[in-house]
Amino acid sequence: MKESSKNTFFGGAATLAAGIIIVKLIGALYKIPLGRILGDVGFGHFNNAYSVFNLLLMVSTAGLPVAMSKTISEANALGKRNQVNRVFRVCLVTFVILGTVTTAIMLFGAQGLANLQGDSMAAPAIRAMALTAFFLCTVSAYRGFAQGHSDMVPTAVSQVIEAVAKLVVGLILAWYLLRLGFGSEIAAAGAIGGVAAGSAVSLVYLMVRHHRRNRPAKALSDDRPQAVGSILKTLLVIAVPITLSSSVVPITTYIDTIQVQNLLQSALAYSEEMAVSLYGSYQKAVAIYNLPSSFMVSLTACIVPAVSAALTTKDQVGAGKVAESALRVGAMLAIPAGVGLAVLSGPVIQLLFPETNQEVSSACMLILGIASIFVCIMLLCNAILQANGRAALPIWFIAIGSVLKLLVNFFLVQQPAFGIKGAPIGTLICFALVAVLELAAIRRVTPHPPKYSRVFVKPLIASLAMGAAVWVAYSFAARFMGNTLSCGIAILAGVVVYGILVILLKVVNRDDLSLMPKGDKIAKLLRIQ
Repeated sequence: MKESSKNTFFGGAATLAAGIIIVKLIGALYKIPLGRILGDVGFGHFNNAYSVFNLLLMVSTAGLPVAMSKTISEANALGKRNQVNRVFRVCLVTFVILGTVTTAIMLFGAQGLANLQGDSMAAPAIRAMALTAFFLCTVSAYRGFAQGHSDMVPTAVSQVIEAVAKLVVGLILAWYLLRLGFGSEIAAAGAIGGVAAGSAVSLVYLMVRHHRRNRPAKALSDDRPQAVGSILKTLLVIAVPITLSSSVVPITTYIDTIQVQNLLQSALAYSEEMAVSLYGSYQKAVAIYNLPSSFMVSLTACIVPAVSAALTTKDQVGAGKVAESALRVGAMLAIPAGVGLAVLSGPVIQLLFPETNQEVSSACMLILGIASIFVCIMLLCNAILQANGRAALPIWFIAIGSVLKLLVNFFLVQQPAFGIKGAPIGTLICFALVAVLELAAIRRVTPHPPKYSRVFVKPLIASLAMGAAVWVAYSFAARFMGNTLSCGIAILAGVVVYGILVILLKVVNRDDLSLMPKGDKIAKLLRIQ
C-alpha cells in the first residue's frame, strides 16, 4: 500500500471515527452509573423504551442521511449550488415529517408499546423519549448536508455534545427524581429526559453552524435543480436498501425484548416486575458487551474507501492486503477483549454493578464476552463485503442469524434451567453463525481473500495465554485484597502478558498498524517491521 493512499483513505475517516469512539465511551460511562442509580427494574424500563426508540429511529433515518450526503456530494462536485440547496430542503422537510410521525407514535402509543413488551410501567419512559425522535430526525438532515461536503466535523462534534448532555442531564434527573420519592419508572423517564436534552442541544449547534457557514453562493448559469419528485425518487433508491439492511438488528432487538420478558411471565410464571428486573440485569451485561465493538469503528470507516480505491485501480492484491490487515488488527483487539470479559465476568459485574443480580448478570456476561468477539469480526466482514460490492450478503446473513437467535430464545428462555440466560446464548449463536458465513463469503467472492490462519491463530494463542494470566492474577490477588484492587491487578497482568506476546509472536506488522491512529509511530517505537 502506498503511503499517500493510506493517508488519503485512512486519514479521511479519522475525525468521525474518533468522535464515535468518544461517544461510545461516554455512553458506557452513562449506562454504568445509570444502572446503579435505577436498579435492575428501572434499568429494564429504560432499555425497553430505548429499544422502541432505536427501532423507529432506524426505520426513519438509517438510509436517508447517506443518500442525502451522496446526492449533495455529486451536485457540489459539479458546482450546482441550486441543486444542493433543493436537495437539502427536500430532505429537511422529509426528516421533519418522519420525526413528527415517529414522535406521535411514541407519544400516543406509549402504553400499547409498553404492554406489548411485557412492561406496562415503561410507558412514561417511552413518552419521555418521543421528542428525542423529532430532534434526531432533524439533526440527521444537517449531518447529511455536512457529510455531503466531506465535512465530518459537525457530525463528530454534535455527537459528542449530545453524549455529554445526555450523561450530565440524564444522570442528574434520574438521581433527583428517585431522591424525591418517585418510582423507578419515573426515574427511567427522567434518565431519558437527558437523551432528549442532548439531542436538542445537538440540533441547536448544527443549525447555528449551518446558517453561519453556508451563505448563498453564486450558482452556475445552467444550475437548474431537479423537481422535488425526481429528487425524492433518487434519494429513496439509495436509502431504502440501506434502511432495510440497517433495520434487521433493531427489529431483532425489539422482538427480543418482547419475546424474552413475555416468555419469563407466561412460561415461568414470573411477575411483570420480576421479569423486567431480570431483563434489567441482563442489559447491564449487554452495556459492557457493547464496548469492544465500538473500537471497530475506525477500522470499518477505513476499510470501505481503501478497498474500493484499490479495486478501482484494479489492484486486487492491494485490496486483499487491506482486508487481511483490517481483520488481523480487529482480531488483535477483539479476541483479548472478549476473553478478558469472559474470564473476569463475575468480578467486573460486581465492580461496576454491585447492586444487581450478580448470578444472572455474571452468567450473561460470560457468554456475551465470547459473543463480542464474533460481533467485532462481523462488523469488519460487513465493511469488506460492502467494499467489494456485495452489500446484500450481510443483510441476508444477519437476517438468518437473527431468526436463529429468536428460535434459540424461544426454546431456552422458557426452560427453568436457563431462563433469562437463554437470551445471551441466542446472541452468541447468532453472531457466531453470521461471522462464519461472512468469512466464508469473503473467501469465495474476493479475488485475493485473507489467509485466516495468519489473521486469527496468533491473536487467539496470545489471548488464551492472557486469559490464563488474568485468571491466575485475580485468584491470587483476591486472597489478600478486595475485588476492585484484584480486578486492577488482573487487568494490568493481562495487558502486560498480551503486549509481550503480541511482540514476541509478531501478531501484527507495520502495514497492519498503519490502519490505526498513530500506527506508524507505534510500529517504530516497538520496532515492528
